[in-house]
Amino acid sequence: MIKIIITFVTLIYSSLSMALEALAEEEMQKVLGQGGVYLSGDITINDNGGPLNVSGATIGDVWQKSCIPTSTDVRCGARIAVNAGDGANSGWLVLDNIRGRFSFEGLTLKTRTIDSGFDGDGVIFNSDVLEIGLPNTVSYGGVSYTLANSSEARPTDSGFSQTDIFSVNINGDVSLRGNLLLFPTGTP
Repeated sequence: MIKIIITFVTLIYSSLSMALEALAEEEMQKVLGQGGVYLSGDITINDNGGPLNVSGATIGDVWQKSCIPTSTDVRCGARIAVNAGDGANSGWLVLDNIRGRFSFEGLTLKTRTIDSGFDGDGVIFNSDVLEIGLPNTVSYGGVSYTLANSSEARPTDSGFSQTDIFSVNINGDVSLRGNLLLFPTGTP
């Protein structure tokens, strides 16, 4: 039994040492490989509510909002506000009450050379692009958000008023197929 184990260890060691040998330049030029990144993720945003300043509290005094379905709180979740106008009086486009969970497996990132196709434009382009391989399935659990316009960036700002345009609730799986190609702009 000991002879078998010693023989096995010797075989593994000799195969590892062969695999780790340096390659000459001529041999390296013959090697082809693939590169890229394979990503999986599980992201939860304010699943149980989020912190908000207590009305009239000093900075640093924060409490946890209750965002259960029977809660009377009007704000739960994250908020993204964008002012695309020319000043403070132009209003804000907001994604409000962002919360929930989504997960994916198999998002890939790699570079790809475009040197053909695209009705002949690939030959002219002849450069690398970033290829994002879409995951087969994205799962949503209790994802919700509200698209709105608002007079102020934050609900705690004075004079705040908001008009909700629509709200979205997503549960279930979405199947995705294909790749997204990102082409560089400008001169390399």
